[in-house]
Amino acid sequence: MSNSQVEQQNLRNIAIIAHVDHGKTTLVDAFMKQTNLFRENQDEMNQERILDVGELEKEKGITINAKNISIRYKGVKINIIDTPGHADFGGEVERTLNMADSCLLLVDAKEGTMPQTKFVLKKALELGLKPVVVVNKIDKKLANIKKTISKIQDLFLALATDTSQLDFPIFYGISREGKIWKEIPQGDLTIPNSTEGDLLPILDEIVENLPSPKGDPNGPFQMQITSVEYNEHLGRYLIGKISRGTLKVDDPIILLSEKEGFEKKQGRVREIFLKEGLQWEKQNSASVGEIIALTGIDSTDIGATICGLENPEALPEIKITPPSVRVKFSANTSPFVGKEGKLVTAKQLQQRLEQEKNLNISLKITNTGSNNYYVSGRGELQLAILIEQLRREGYEFELGKPEVILQEREGKRCEPLEELTIDAPDEYMSTITQEVNERKGKLINIETEEGQTRFTFNILTRNLIGLHRVLMNATKGTAIINSFIVDYIPYEKSDELFRKGVIISSETGTALAYSLMSIQDRGRLFIEGSTAVYEGMIIGINNHESDLEVNPCKARHKTNVRMSHAEVTEIALKAPIQLTIEYALSFIRSDELIEVTPKNVRLRKKLLTATQRTWSKRKNLTEYAKEHLEG
Repeated sequence: MSNSQVEQQNLRNIAIIAHVDHGKTTLVDAFMKQTNLFRENQDEMNQERILDVGELEKEKGITINAKNISIRYKGVKINIIDTPGHADFGGEVERTLNMADSCLLLVDAKEGTMPQTKFVLKKALELGLKPVVVVNKIDKKLANIKKTISKIQDLFLALATDTSQLDFPIFYGISREGKIWKEIPQGDLTIPNSTEGDLLPILDEIVENLPSPKGDPNGPFQMQITSVEYNEHLGRYLIGKISRGTLKVDDPIILLSEKEGFEKKQGRVREIFLKEGLQWEKQNSASVGEIIALTGIDSTDIGATICGLENPEALPEIKITPPSVRVKFSANTSPFVGKEGKLVTAKQLQQRLEQEKNLNISLKITNTGSNNYYVSGRGELQLAILIEQLRREGYEFELGKPEVILQEREGKRCEPLEELTIDAPDEYMSTITQEVNERKGKLINIETEEGQTRFTFNILTRNLIGLHRVLMNATKGTAIINSFIVDYIPYEKSDELFRKGVIISSETGTALAYSLMSIQDRGRLFIEGSTAVYEGMIIGINNHESDLEVNPCKARHKTNVRMSHAEVTEIALKAPIQLTIEYALSFIRSDELIEVTPKNVRLRKKLLTATQRTWSKRKNLTEYAKEHLEG
């Protein structure tokens, strides 16, 4: 155990904020490498995106969870918080910005300010963080630095909560090369490594001009929990920035939580950790301004306050933007239940979701009874990430159709309206406008420059579900699509968006290529030959609006006549549609379910037999007629 406590004036807490893929994690890599955090022969010196350690973060190339590290420069300890850039993980940004005193706003010189740039900057300015702007990726061929700076200034004018925030320094960077300059460098920046530079200009700015943490080191101890981590050796530890006082090992502490009507829980500090580089290191004590992890009091209540006993006083609750979409989770009820997963019971699913509820404050998880849970989040991606994590952990479960969450505003039921931004090559202009118009999106603005068009629409969140996938397919993966909630407007009931009918299996067994050959003429399939199927399972999309029942297990009649060589070679099935979680969430209707297992994603009807579905349809028609006759 050591005590590498730093004087308050020699400490900086800085968050790196930006839109997704504007270079945050890459810049953090460069900070670590250039401040000699690693030896020259360490593996990390040749790695990229060092902080994105999760499997899904690596696969999807995005930061999902906020992380913090520390570096040292000119005798100053700099705690750096790397935040997610995707709008669906805005809750991570909101809770971790509480630990910072200043922020580095990165903006791509080609893309300019994007929806999430606006969201993260608004949060940072509301918290009074001192901003520094880095116009990043200035080496891009279509980089427009002048226009980007103009857009950044417009954003600050719109969002600043005080005039002092309008006076911010601007730097220019190529984070991939680990270079940031105070002035735009000369020469052709599109030639890699053609201009000399490093990160010293921005490090000097952080040390010389950004504020050290405020707070009285001699006052009674106070800290808000902004994160909870679990280590198999250390157990659960609580993370946050000390906002007042000093903490020592063995000090008595009290936890104040608003969750249970101001529940109070007492304990004693067992261990204190500070971040040194990438690792938590054990300390004897820590003082105001430090980001610490502590053990000794058990809680998963993010937003709760830990205080000394002499003056227990709760800090204001962390404000998190409410979720906009929810999905019902239930235990798997399909005929294949338990064949592919280890964790299949409603009790096991309940325990796992309760654990997630405690660790992820941006997800709202509510028990509806009957072993059903509603999981509410910011968008499809955030929900899809949780679903993917569960299936990789061995869970089997089923999901309902995503629903938009309505809010009560001035006595009216209101639904979220989003601002949708799409950047795509000019050639897809008509395709994009047609797709968004079909979903009742309203065009607000359109800008065209050097072969690229930026569309800005207003669209209801319920009509946005699935649009990302459709547009990515329509533009061959070239579109950049972003959205965020701008308002809540009165809810008006309307029909579901048009979707073709589905092809449903009428049998349980193994699908045969022979049978699928004739079925594929009726629509697009989700399965291939030798796939196990059950009655009521959706195996494809019909060419027509109505649902179609087929027998995919039907074998060729046995005869004494051999199949000709031509007949054998003709059994060539078209490639099936790949069923991903994102696709399934955007595809299903209210009478359908998604079955998720560690090995498969399947679609099915809620009512598996044709008889059940027929009776249900008759009942619904009777109720509809009765309701309208009474009206």
